[in-house]
Amino acid sequence: MHNDLLYQIALTLVPNIGDVHAKALVNIYGDAQSIFKARKKELDHMEGIGTVRAKSIKDFANFSIAEEEIKFIEKYKITPLFINAENYPKRLLNCYDSPALLYYRGNADLNTSRIISVVGTRNNSDYGKNVCEKFIEDLQAENILIVSGLAFGIDTIAHKAALKHNLQTIAVLAHGLDRIYPPQNKGLAKNITGQGGLLTEFISNTNPDKQNFPKRNRIVAGMCDAVVVIESSKKGGSLITAELGNGYNKDVFAIPGRINDSKSEGCNYLIKNNKAALINSAKDFLEMMNWSVRLRSELEKGSAKKQRELFIELDADEKIVVDILQQQDSIQIDELYFKSGLSSSAVAKALLMLEMQHVVISLPGKVYKLC
Repeated sequence: MHNDLLYQIALTLVPNIGDVHAKALVNIYGDAQSIFKARKKELDHMEGIGTVRAKSIKDFANFSIAEEEIKFIEKYKITPLFINAENYPKRLLNCYDSPALLYYRGNADLNTSRIISVVGTRNNSDYGKNVCEKFIEDLQAENILIVSGLAFGIDTIAHKAALKHNLQTIAVLAHGLDRIYPPQNKGLAKNITGQGGLLTEFISNTNPDKQNFPKRNRIVAGMCDAVVVIESSKKGGSLITAELGNGYNKDVFAIPGRINDSKSEGCNYLIKNNKAALINSAKDFLEMMNWSVRLRSELEKGSAKKQRELFIELDADEKIVVDILQQQDSIQIDELYFKSGLSSSAVAKALLMLEMQHVVISLPGKVYKLC
């Protein structure tokens, strides 16, 4: 395992090899060590790699940095999550630019059934604070994991509210796990570690530099079922996260605000341009996501019914989807991608055909169930 981790960390350090290239190479070679042992000529001729990247891989010699990182990981009981690890956040797998390697310190299940990301401005108003606290308080009866970015403002309020109401929360960081930014949130980060966790793609000794925050935001957007923007100006990280969420086919929601309030300008913009659904409360959100107690109980009653037989011819992909739905009655699209082992396009095609044949129906929150 030590040897595997050495090459996994090293792969993220190779110049000119980004996450997309790293994942493509892992898909071909199966593990990081085999990539480094591949012949240069073989890498040269690989689509998307080419001579420059092949040379970067073969010339890489900074394994000592990876060795030091392993010592840090072992000392602080950090869990490394490589792209093909069983406990890697599965929702991220459907994002083309998801990190090849993550570092995690915590106890929450990153693949739990319901995950939302709550984001917003660093300079929140009292309105934003009250809305955020009430929104998360009203989720306390649900088994929902709250993700945010540990920044000042709405992020901090969301994390604190989750802790207060016994919901697990994940803080995604724009730096290594050897530091906390902003430093004023060190105590909060410690509490989060005990009731959720800290997650980052950056090795230790990485500073919270400006360019790291958009990278952090893509994890916030990619590892959840839905992004909720509480309060935001028209420019900033929250809008980036919302745009990323849309690009990743996530459900995006926004709390509206006064039309002349700059702190609500971003939320109003998202709603006006159909980039986010308008919600006024947690009740709205739960119903639109099909997560409300009433709708959930209906699904549970439905699962008790005798399994139906389908008198229709299905192709191989459609049969895989139907078999999965027969086992658990309804399923969210990201989980369906993962369980089926099919490409996103193959799943989309199968679902379309099944809906046209009245075999499957779609529910709010990108949830599917048999008719």
